[in-house]
Amino acid sequence: MDIQTIKERIAVVESKREYLLSLLEQPNLGTLRVDVNQALEEMDDLIDEFRRTFPQTESN
Repeated sequence: MDIQTIKERIAVVESKREYLLSLLEQPNLGTLRVDVNQALEEMDDLIDEFRRTFPQTESN
C-alpha cells in the first residue's frame, strides 16, 4: 500500500469521526454512547499514530 492510499483512507476515517461527534449530541443515544465514545477514542489513536509515523504528511 502506498502513502497516497493511506492518506486517502485516513481522510475517510477523519470524515467519519465528525459523524460520530454529531451522534454524541443526540439526546436519545442511550447506552450506545459508550460505543460511540470508544470508536472516537480508537479513531483518535489511529490518526495520532498515522501522524507520528508520517509527520511530513500532516499538512497535506
